[in-house]
Amino acid sequence: MMKLLPPAGPPRTLALAQLSNSVGDGAFYVTSALYFTQVVGLAPARIGLGLAVAWAVGSIVGVPLGRLADRRGPRGTAALLALATSASVAAFLVVRDFLPFLLAACLYATAQSGLSAARQALLAGLIAREERTSALAHLQSTLNAGLAIGAALGGLALSAGTRSAYLAVFAVDAVSFLLCALVLLRLPTVPPLPAPKGAKLAVLRDRPYALLTLLNTVLLLRMPLLSLGLPLWITERTTAPAWLVSALFVLNTVAVMLFQVRTARSVTSTPTAVKALRRSGCLMLLTCAVFALSAGTPTWVAVIALLAGSVLLVAGEMLQSAGSWQLGFDLAPADRIGEYQGFFGTGVTVARTLGPLALTTVLIGVGTMGWFLLGALFLAASCAMGPTTRRATATRPLTAPAVIEAA
Repeated sequence: MMKLLPPAGPPRTLALAQLSNSVGDGAFYVTSALYFTQVVGLAPARIGLGLAVAWAVGSIVGVPLGRLADRRGPRGTAALLALATSASVAAFLVVRDFLPFLLAACLYATAQSGLSAARQALLAGLIAREERTSALAHLQSTLNAGLAIGAALGGLALSAGTRSAYLAVFAVDAVSFLLCALVLLRLPTVPPLPAPKGAKLAVLRDRPYALLTLLNTVLLLRMPLLSLGLPLWITERTTAPAWLVSALFVLNTVAVMLFQVRTARSVTSTPTAVKALRRSGCLMLLTCAVFALSAGTPTWVAVIALLAGSVLLVAGEMLQSAGSWQLGFDLAPADRIGEYQGFFGTGVTVARTLGPLALTTVLIGVGTMGWFLLGALFLAASCAMGPTTRRATATRPLTAPAVIEAA
């Protein structure tokens, strides 16, 4: 069990901050849609529109907020953005119409995007470059553990089905980000970085890094694949029981929690990151091929194919995560970590926003052949990471910021 814990000091404190807000988020994620439709009375289409607009705003504002973390110091910036996230969740408690919902959602998405970038800059200032991927693996495991606990709490609220139960979940999430801010303030101070020469938002002109982010966004389509694409496929194209959707989600969550750290140990440099991404692409192609076998087969064959595909999926996911973390940091200039991480993090937002439409079109619209098209896309994007990384490496020195010792 101790191997699952990050080392004492800043890595463990960062993990505690991650755990504090991920528990609240897990409860929020499983209850928010029903709360806004059944309690507030918003139409599902308006909720979807509002969230799409909010995350678009958040992805744009995340870059300058990441730059703010570089210039003003990531610890204080991260704490303030955690407080802003807490306030936005609390605002949902009093939302009664679409416009207030949209404003609260924009604040929520903006604060979340900025917080992610600021925390990455904070991690870069506190942890040596060769140890960052391992630290991020611990954080990912902590995130999954927190989401699982939060989802269980959210399930209790769903079973109760009362307005008070839903409001309690939102209050817990707001408090969780308040605790996150307090935990972040326990970390050593990382001094602000002096403003570098050149454009204020140089990442927008860094074509190799922009291409790297685009390729990573394609690979991140695995996220809506698990949460939307696969559930729709199971219920509409296979004879497998609907409860398998929940079982596969639990399988993925537990596997990442237990094995992400071990998987990330092999990724310690740019070349090993590229290798991990290539292996991930091959696994994702195989994953899609196995999932395709579940259509038009007896129930027991479909279940076996879906279970096997899910095991391959989580293996590919963990390799992709470790490889992208390493490249995202290694190819970012040392004096612009927050700015670059803010831009790199937009891949998550874009994948979550546009991914559902793309996956439903390819998988449900096209059918079995759609799985092979998706697998080929994963493989092509992962293989393109190598040449893109070499091009990016040739255009910058690979230097790391000074590591701040824990007090």
